[in-house]
Amino acid sequence: MCAKSDDIIDKGRRILEEEGNAILRKASQLDETFSELVKKLLASSGRVALTGVGKSGTIGEKIAATLSSTGTPAFYLRTVDALHGDLGMLTSSDILLAVSNSGETAEVLAVCDAARQLGVEIIALTGNSESSLGKLATLSLDTGVEKEACPLGLAPTASTTVTLALGDALAMALLEERGFTAENYAHFHPGGALGQRLRYQVKDIQRGGKDLPVVTEESNLSEAIAEMTDKGNLGVTLVVSDSGELSGILSDGDLRRILAQQHDSSQSVDLETPVRELMTRNPLTIDASASAKDALQIMEVRGITSLVVVNPAGRPDALIHLHDILGRGKIVL
Repeated sequence: MCAKSDDIIDKGRRILEEEGNAILRKASQLDETFSELVKKLLASSGRVALTGVGKSGTIGEKIAATLSSTGTPAFYLRTVDALHGDLGMLTSSDILLAVSNSGETAEVLAVCDAARQLGVEIIALTGNSESSLGKLATLSLDTGVEKEACPLGLAPTASTTVTLALGDALAMALLEERGFTAENYAHFHPGGALGQRLRYQVKDIQRGGKDLPVVTEESNLSEAIAEMTDKGNLGVTLVVSDSGELSGILSDGDLRRILAQQHDSSQSVDLETPVRELMTRNPLTIDASASAKDALQIMEVRGITSLVVVNPAGRPDALIHLHDILGRGKIVL
């Protein structure tokens, strides 16, 4: 018979809390060993290799991927393959991070012993620094936990979570020490959504021409709403003067404020009201050559969904909308 939903949810919460607490305890225990490891990897002229077996191997593979994508060249070395020829992937300038909670995994020890004979430095990520692996290594980062989150105390749960979190902490510390930037990240992720978001310029994804919602100052509210609806339903229209210069912007947010103010006061607004009386003047603008990342950051900080792209003459050439960056244009998350 299946337990009640509340009981199942409580079980899930307990596991999450136990694993979260294990990470917090490890954070309070972090010592000079972590700093030494970061400095050692920064000073290395080679790559970082990760190895492990089972769940530890899976965690090692993820740590290698995170390091590689954030400025520290790394790869994952499968123990069986390493013992059958793939040790040739290692050079004496590389560093091998070996992941084993017990520190007594036979395959990991065999790989470390062989790698050490090649002149490769061994770093242990283990829950037992006094283990065989800990003694093989020049440095041992403690990944031990008080207990596993598994109710049976058998399945690697809290220990693998802590090891993964330590790997992330290591990668992020290295990232900051190297001065690794969002642009660097984009270079390593040319096919990913984030990479595309950072790589494109505003001009690559802006809306212009017949897709640009524009009305004049003399247009009324009814005409502005129709323009907002017909041109991509973006919830915004630009407002220009008779000479074509940008005067302001009218958004869904403006309409909500207008309705709220009208409800609370004697102010009368109807569909014939000129847009010039309702628009927001001096809207935020951006240059067409700016990056999509910069546009997104401005929108997030200012809590808006659109930026006007103006030319040197002050005329609106285009509009970039939040959806164009996050979902509807060339960039798809």
